[in-house]
Amino acid sequence: MKYLFDLHTHTIASGHAYSTLQEMVSAAKDKGIKLLGISDHAPAMPGSAYIYHFHNTRVIPRNMQDIKLMIGVEANIISHNGKLDMSKEDLRNLDYTIASFHPPCIKAGSKKENTKALLRVMENPYVNIIGHPDDVRFTMDYEEIVLGAKENKVLLEVNNASLNPKGFRVDAVKATREILKFCEKYDQPVILGSDAHISCDIANFCYGEKLVEEIGFPQELIVNLSMERLKGFMKKI
Repeated sequence: MKYLFDLHTHTIASGHAYSTLQEMVSAAKDKGIKLLGISDHAPAMPGSAYIYHFHNTRVIPRNMQDIKLMIGVEANIISHNGKLDMSKEDLRNLDYTIASFHPPCIKAGSKKENTKALLRVMENPYVNIIGHPDDVRFTMDYEEIVLGAKENKVLLEVNNASLNPKGFRVDAVKATREILKFCEKYDQPVILGSDAHISCDIANFCYGEKLVEEIGFPQELIVNLSMERLKGFMKKI
C-alpha cells in the first residue's frame, strides 16, 4: 500500500530522539511521502523542550525540500480529568495535537479512571489523534474509547513502535487487535504512526501494516492512504 504521510515523529527536541528537523525532512523525501508531521514531546516529558520551543514553531517553513510539513506536539495526559501539559492556547497555535499516556507524566489509574481521562481528552477541540492507545499499562474500555473517538472526530493510532517485538509496550498486539475490532464495528478510521525517534524510521509502518492486513481491516478506514480522509480530522492542512 502507498502511504502518503506520517504524523507521529520526533526530533532531537524531544530529548530522547536522535535526528534534526532537516534530517527528518530529507528522510521523508527519500521515503516518498507527501506530508511529514513533527510531533515532539511536550514539556512534561523528562528531557523534552521548554514551552517556548512550541511557541516559536511559526518560524518553521511548512514546505521544505518539496515536503509539506505540519508542526504539532505529542502532549502528555497529566490527570485523570483529561488535563494536558499544554494549554488550549498553546495547542491552538500548532497544526495538530497527539495526546498520549506516558508513565513518567501520570500514574496509571483504574480502568474506569483511564477511560474517563481519555474520553475527556477527546473533548479538547485541539486534539486530533490519540497516540498509542495500545499501552496496556493504562487499562481501558476499548469499546468506549472507540465510540468516544467517533463522537469527537478524533483518530486512534496504530503505533508501529508499540507493535515492534523489541518494544516495551507488552501485549500491544493484543490490545491493538481489540481496538481495531471495535473500529471496524463502528466504522471508525485509524491512523498509522511510526513514532519515529530517528530519521530512518519515518514512514516505517511495517508492524502496523502486517497487523491490519492479517485481520483484514478495511483499507477505507486507514487515513494514511488518502489526504482527503485526513482533512476530515485536521483543520490546518
